[in-house]
Amino acid sequence: QQMVATANDLRENSVVLPLLVGGAALSGRFTHTRIGPAYEAPTLYARDAMEGLALLERLRKEGHEAIVAEQREAHVRPDDAQRRAGKSAAAPLVPESIDHDLPVPVVVDREPHETEIDHDEAFALINPQMLFGKHMGYRQRFEKGLREKDPTLLKLIEQIDRVKKECLDGAMQVRALWRWFPVEAQGNEIVFFDAPNGGSELARFKFPRQTSGRGLCLSDYVLPPAATGRDHIGLFVTTAGDGILEVSAEAREAGEYVRSHALQALAVETAEGAAEWIHRQMRAEWGFADPPGLDLRALVRAEYRGKRYSFGYPACPDLDSQRVLFDLLGPQRIGVQLTEGMMMEPEASVSALVFHHPQARYFSVDESDESG
Repeated sequence: QQMVATANDLRENSVVLPLLVGGAALSGRFTHTRIGPAYEAPTLYARDAMEGLALLERLRKEGHEAIVAEQREAHVRPDDAQRRAGKSAAAPLVPESIDHDLPVPVVVDREPHETEIDHDEAFALINPQMLFGKHMGYRQRFEKGLREKDPTLLKLIEQIDRVKKECLDGAMQVRALWRWFPVEAQGNEIVFFDAPNGGSELARFKFPRQTSGRGLCLSDYVLPPAATGRDHIGLFVTTAGDGILEVSAEAREAGEYVRSHALQALAVETAEGAAEWIHRQMRAEWGFADPPGLDLRALVRAEYRGKRYSFGYPACPDLDSQRVLFDLLGPQRIGVQLTEGMMMEPEASVSALVFHHPQARYFSVDESDESG
């Protein structure tokens, strides 16, 4: 959503250069149905930095027209314009029935918990496809390449292992802060309180609801107050970026470009691994620990009770709500700040709201289909 706003600002300031966008929260379809129309100039989608470089090379040689047409054919459905205009192509709203007749899980406490996570435990929860495919440019499936002992992948693993050792020797710290808050759902809003019964309102988040398909909204996953008190939501922030940017810059200035890139890539994915570690810890303390034998593939597919949602992603796209999360949790104490654009510094940080409801799923507000 912030990219749409930025593209509009660029257009209003008469910028017409080709615009390349990408990132985990983005898709080619969103690029060409939302960002491109806001920019009104050539807009291209790149899955990762490596694809971005390839697109720049093509732009230099071919110009933008053929590439834009190629991407639109690949990513845009014929009925997208009608769906965006809210015409008859959109499916009627059929709100999904969310079960609220469930016991409210008891939380251990409502105090902030700050911890430093063991590097190896965070590394063990990194999604290798994201690290090696998205960041390091490996084009095959990680598991297939590992099984076949692909020399390209083995070389990348060796490079990452060297960077991991550097981080273990002091270049990286992995920190986390999390806390539970009593909450109530009020329409499409979730209200945070300072006590499980009575007390004062601390803050509230307003979430969008799907206008088609299942009609989902994150507030649906909050249980009504019970005899034991209000339901709870967890908030957390993890970071593995403190000092990494400086070490990476030193490596780049020394001409060690792969090491420089690998340091930042590992930090970003270590923060994600730390998020998995904290979420798993919170599930256990909430009373529904993961079953024995739940492996990394199952964790990556979120095959456990509840879900975690981060601002800027489809179900909660409003980045401005990040400020409310920071006011509630105070992650500055672990070295994480917010920029004016509501982005986290250091970049290798993850923030999320944690829901326990067993029907919680990932969904897109703008589309009737699910989005991870």
